[in-house]
Amino acid sequence: MDTSPDLSFFPGNHWLYFSVYLFTFLVGLPLNLVALVIFLGKLRRRPVAVDVLLLNLTISDLLLLLFLPFRMVEAASGMRWPLPFIFCPFSGFLFFTTIYLTSLFLAAVSVERFLSVAYPLWYKARPRPRQAGLVSGACWLVAGAHCSVVYITEFSRNSSYSHTNNDTCYLEFQENQLAILLPVRLEMAVVLFGVPLLITSYCYGHLVWVLSRGASHRRRRRVVGLVAATLLNFLVCFGPYNVSHVVGYIRGESPAWRSYVLLLSTLNSCVDPLVYYFSSSGFQADFHGLLRRLTGGWRPWREEGSLKLKEKNEEGVGGGGGLLRTEAARRSRHPASQGCARGAGSTPNAEPDKGLDLRTLRS
Repeated sequence: MDTSPDLSFFPGNHWLYFSVYLFTFLVGLPLNLVALVIFLGKLRRRPVAVDVLLLNLTISDLLLLLFLPFRMVEAASGMRWPLPFIFCPFSGFLFFTTIYLTSLFLAAVSVERFLSVAYPLWYKARPRPRQAGLVSGACWLVAGAHCSVVYITEFSRNSSYSHTNNDTCYLEFQENQLAILLPVRLEMAVVLFGVPLLITSYCYGHLVWVLSRGASHRRRRRVVGLVAATLLNFLVCFGPYNVSHVVGYIRGESPAWRSYVLLLSTLNSCVDPLVYYFSSSGFQADFHGLLRRLTGGWRPWREEGSLKLKEKNEEGVGGGGGLLRTEAARRSRHPASQGCARGAGSTPNAEPDKGLDLRTLRS
């Protein structure tokens, strides 16, 4: 006997799945590739634990996106699996593993950010990139171990009900399969969603409380935005999907609407890079720098005009742009000597040069 969602729930709506998968792929892939380049660059310059975790989260999102074409083929075929059967459990395993990796990595990032603000001296005295690498490995292991139930379920069918009789992938289940699957899903909802949600809420709640006592208004506003975006991501993208696990365990079946709320979890791979961008000024600076390198000479005319003016000013003092930067750095380290220089022999042209030095330092 099959206990499965009524497939009449899908005809006509399979194009909804295809549209969501296609949108996620087209938007999420370039965003996550940019995030990958940025985090690799940040780790080469100065390894930080949070960047190690976010790099792993980005790799996880990219894996999901790279295997979305399998889901697109399935959706375009009316939620039937037209590919060789071996690709069904493999794509499902990676698909669900990457979904739960997001909640684990977001929780780990919240812990790192809380420690960096609540205990700054202790945190700075103990570099943590290696520990972050170990935590990342543990997250991959835990999520992969739980989601291996996809393989167990697909290969535990009764011999009388072969794969040739079932042309769907991880949608229709027999009673003996549900006896294995439903308890594991409930555990995943608790361990891979509930616990990370509690950890994230606790860490970000205390982070906001710590910053409310002395941080600037701008920094508090940015942190509150980060907290709101992260918790909203948890509740909207992952909440309904994990609720389906609880409902399915109580009712003893796989809910038909589960596949619909799974689309929200898929969209999360587009949301993560946006959270990186709006929550980190450093990420924004690296992103804009990457755009400048990619666009090359195609810059707004105002920027080109300012660069030409800067070149003329530098030519007026001998063309020494590198000397200006060196002098600016020297003045910032020795402000007293700068004052002596102004008193000893300042000229009318000194003020424009100083302004140019400051602009060079800020660039």
